[in-house]
Amino acid sequence: MQQILPSAPWTQRDDLASLVGVLGADNLRWVGGAVRDTLLGDAVKDVDAATPLLPEDVMERLAAADIRTVPTGIDHGTVTAILPGGPVEITTLRKDVSTDGRRATVAFAGEWRDDAARRDFTINALYADPKTLAISDFFGGLEDLEARRVRFIGDARERIREDHLRILRYFRFQARFGAELDEEAEEACAELAETLKGLSRERVAMELLSLLALPDPAPTIARMRERGVLPVILSEAGKAEVARLQALIASEARYSIAPDPLRRLAALLPPVATLAESVAARLRLSRAQRDRLVSLARRQPEDETRARPLAYEEGLDNARDRLLLAGADPAPLQDWHVPQFPLKGGAIVARGVGAGPEVARILQGIEARWVEEGFPPEARVAELLDEALNARDLP
Repeated sequence: MQQILPSAPWTQRDDLASLVGVLGADNLRWVGGAVRDTLLGDAVKDVDAATPLLPEDVMERLAAADIRTVPTGIDHGTVTAILPGGPVEITTLRKDVSTDGRRATVAFAGEWRDDAARRDFTINALYADPKTLAISDFFGGLEDLEARRVRFIGDARERIREDHLRILRYFRFQARFGAELDEEAEEACAELAETLKGLSRERVAMELLSLLALPDPAPTIARMRERGVLPVILSEAGKAEVARLQALIASEARYSIAPDPLRRLAALLPPVATLAESVAARLRLSRAQRDRLVSLARRQPEDETRARPLAYEEGLDNARDRLLLAGADPAPLQDWHVPQFPLKGGAIVARGVGAGPEVARILQGIEARWVEEGFPPEARVAELLDEALNARDLP
């Protein structure tokens, strides 16, 4: 019996119906994540389509209908249609000509099955007719989806040799969808783990952070370590670090804190700032990500006893994360705003202290007292200034 894609908000979009009208229902199939997630009852973020039309033809037809397009990956057949309800990537049917594990040379194809055969997992190779919502399944993806099994299309080792990143994609998809392990996939990933060294650091970082952003990636991370995959991309994460990730995820759940991949990456590293700096550089993280990772690596046992001073020094987000990494309750930071130190150097100069290092010394001393006393009001800061100046005048 032909399975039909359930109706969902995105399948009822008027702008998608217009897109189908312009390109023709016979020339379009919804494919990939939107189909998979709708079958699972999950929210759909992005809508992708496949078509036998060539990219130039797609762009011409859409331009004639006043639909703006962006040639986001035109060399590989992808055009993005900019629609009111959100962009749609439209990719011409393809088949691989040659691959080297990092990139593929493709040729345009005329058959839906050829296009499906070059995709990674069976659950990602489901196509839906835009008019009838009838699903085309060439490789048993519906059965795998029902079993919550992530299975490579064809021979797992061959698919990984085509694109080494599929090792990390397998574990990410398994963490998200998997209930039943596919032993062939697991063995292939373990056997070919070393091939990950040939990938760009940015691609590795993207997949690793995407995995860590999932609700509970800890069992998958532990299995990656056991299978020899994690040591290739993050050798710093040993058994103790994986246990710390598990504890962090438990703390996030206990205190109703949303998952954060960078916080979880910090859990997988020993608390050494120079090491965090090195990992951030290796993964080509942004400057902001690097600074945050280094701050979390500077965590100390006394953090949980000085939550607000820590937030003043490191920022609210970093302080909260350091508390969570310690298994401590971040409640002291809830609905609290980091105050601004109400004293400037000019006020000290106005009291007769010559501009220079002495002003900075006095200012820092008062600020330290102010933080130590729990950020008292400005009147207390004035008293602290008097005390500092009186002590300075003593013989």
